[in-house]
Amino acid sequence: MIGYAFMGKAHSNAWRNVASYFDVPAVEQKALVGRDADAVAEAAARYGWKETATDWRAVLDRDDIHIVDICAPGWMHAEIAIAALEAGKHVLLEKPLANTLAEAEAITAAAQAARAQGVQSMVGFNYRRVPALALAKELVSEGRLGNVRQVRAAYLQDWLADESAPMTWRLRKETAGSGALGDIASHAIDQVLFLLGDKVTEVSGRLQTFVNQRPGAQGPEDVTVDDAAWATLALASGAIASVEASRVATGRKNSLQIEIYGDKGALRFDLENLNELAFSDATLPAREQGFRRIVVTEPEHPYLDAWWPQGHIIGWEHTFTHQIRDFLLAVDGGTAPSPSFEDGLEVQRILAAVEESAAARSALIQPSTTEGA
Repeated sequence: MIGYAFMGKAHSNAWRNVASYFDVPAVEQKALVGRDADAVAEAAARYGWKETATDWRAVLDRDDIHIVDICAPGWMHAEIAIAALEAGKHVLLEKPLANTLAEAEAITAAAQAARAQGVQSMVGFNYRRVPALALAKELVSEGRLGNVRQVRAAYLQDWLADESAPMTWRLRKETAGSGALGDIASHAIDQVLFLLGDKVTEVSGRLQTFVNQRPGAQGPEDVTVDDAAWATLALASGAIASVEASRVATGRKNSLQIEIYGDKGALRFDLENLNELAFSDATLPAREQGFRRIVVTEPEHPYLDAWWPQGHIIGWEHTFTHQIRDFLLAVDGGTAPSPSFEDGLEVQRILAAVEESAAARSALIQPSTTEGA
């Protein structure tokens, strides 16, 4: 695994625990890679990795390494992922696929070439593995919502709401690619594609940076990415999706809200209450209609037969365990994991289109010159 901070911690927990709950091929956590030798050694001891390295290229040359899990920042994705695929390693790559569309296209081309040699790859949109959202996918696919007309997806956080919050690599375009757009709107967009099984045909977007400078190590630094993003997506089916993402939404900690409205029913979900799904069945008599609460903890629900007795909730970290489970089963079975790098590229195309639309801006409303207006 390359990278050991936020995502490295989450992925390590999954690698360490997956075989305790799911019937998967045995794996060894061989090597953890990071630039700071002391810090990576400390992380490896804590997270269950057998050894450490500071040179990811040397690790790719090893015959005893079969899978590479890339948790490094986005600006490193293309170089590492392409090298790993060319070295014949199966690759799990954190989202978004890359910082730019060109990099995402290069990564996907490398994945397609490697797949012809039996090398598998998957992008880490872990929210596909929330049991409630996997159940939502099943309900949509079964036609329980009928013809889907509208989708609302909003991913809202507030960790940058305070203007004194310090500068980080996530606020520099050269390292992060974009702000809330790539970081969390990518999740919301992937959910629209995943839940509906649809394609986006048209995009309009808006980006906004509310705090233009942040405290840096050497004084104030310019923020060069967005704090918030909005997009309207037209889908091939005729449905329309609105997507909103913000890292300055005061009071929202990690709220991915999804609403899907069809002519026969509707669904509602919020990540801050991830064990529940609200479902409205419009085929019932009018006096019986309305959203009902489904507590998604039954063994019949996706992934949950491996966990606790019904009614006992799971958490955010379990989505990564489910992700590793699905990835290992796909690799072992020689089948292409999902979401594929092609899926990640589709999200990247939409992100690029949002940026392009935002750069073009909308027509300004001129002040009225009418007397007394």
